[in-house]
Amino acid sequence: SKLWKQRKEYIKIWYKPKKMRGYVWLDKEVKIKSDDGDQESLPPVRISGDTASFPYRNKQGHRSAIRISRIVSETLMHMDSDSKKNVRWFVMGDDDTVFITDNLIRVLRKYDHEQMYYIGSLSESHLQNIFFSYGMAYGGGGFAISYPLAVALSKIQDRCIQRYPALYGSDDRMQACMAELGVPLTKETGFHQYDVYGNLFGLLAAHPVTPFVSMHHLDVVEPIFPNMTRVRAIKKLTIPMKLDSAGLLQQSICYDKHKSWTISVSWGYAVQVFRGSFSPREMEMPSRTFYNWHKKADYTAYAFNTRPVSRNPCQKPFVFHMSNVKFDLKLNMTVSVYTRHRVPHPACKWDMTNPEEINTIVVYKKPDPHLWNRSPRRNCCRVLQTKRN
Repeated sequence: SKLWKQRKEYIKIWYKPKKMRGYVWLDKEVKIKSDDGDQESLPPVRISGDTASFPYRNKQGHRSAIRISRIVSETLMHMDSDSKKNVRWFVMGDDDTVFITDNLIRVLRKYDHEQMYYIGSLSESHLQNIFFSYGMAYGGGGFAISYPLAVALSKIQDRCIQRYPALYGSDDRMQACMAELGVPLTKETGFHQYDVYGNLFGLLAAHPVTPFVSMHHLDVVEPIFPNMTRVRAIKKLTIPMKLDSAGLLQQSICYDKHKSWTISVSWGYAVQVFRGSFSPREMEMPSRTFYNWHKKADYTAYAFNTRPVSRNPCQKPFVFHMSNVKFDLKLNMTVSVYTRHRVPHPACKWDMTNPEEINTIVVYKKPDPHLWNRSPRRNCCRVLQTKRN
């Protein structure tokens, strides 16, 4: 509740009151002002039950973890029989989690909601996964529990929690109870915990070939677009999201043979232009524009492959951030414009065309809402020459 005034702005970005059912669970009451639109744009607030009787013995953590771990069960218990009829999934995230709800639905549709499923993803930090579990869904990135599993969990959770007083957080308590029920984690890499510091650019510009479902720790990392607040930057990302949520942040890699450039497009977010030819194998690895959650750890402490930011002055990418996007009815395509992020570039002695001459890049893309109904494959692209800069 202490961070409610700040964090509620993230919830307003993605929550759709007339299309979604949900609750915000807090430890105590907060003031909700009727004149700032909170009542119309936020889920109803519920206060968690008393957990003082549950033991908690982790000296590094906080006993609020017990309260948070019981939220799915409490939500189920507070629903009447009519409300339960059409529920297929319970999805849980933190107050600073932003969901791309269309993609969340795309992911969950792959699974039979009448079976027991526990769906989510891991931390970006190998050390975090070692400390907690490689079989645990990290709550900040969000996770989904099918209705039958939520029912089974509610029957055993309080007894289960009693057996794990030494665990740190709510996520590992939830996973411990899943282990007792015999349900493993089904990993979907589009849920993002973002256990990193610094700039998310490298991760967002090379998103894996999977729907972009969620992002977290937005108050810890830098704004995803330069020269604006964190909330405003996320709101900016919702513009392409509304036009083509399936294609949001999907990477395309193409080559300009005449200029000897490599071009990487993260649709709806950014375009990078590199001098020289880089293989797709290298380009699909995130560049390390970010730092590990454990600040003393180096690049070997990530749970995925990364590549260093090049020290060669000629290989520093020219970055173009999305500035505008619209749907062209005549072309039946989205037209997204990317404007160059002007930062000083070191001198390059390579004898080739300088990307510095380009001010804007326009990307034409046909939305494909059925993209994830097929086997995953990276989108392709090609360069069209134009007289405009």
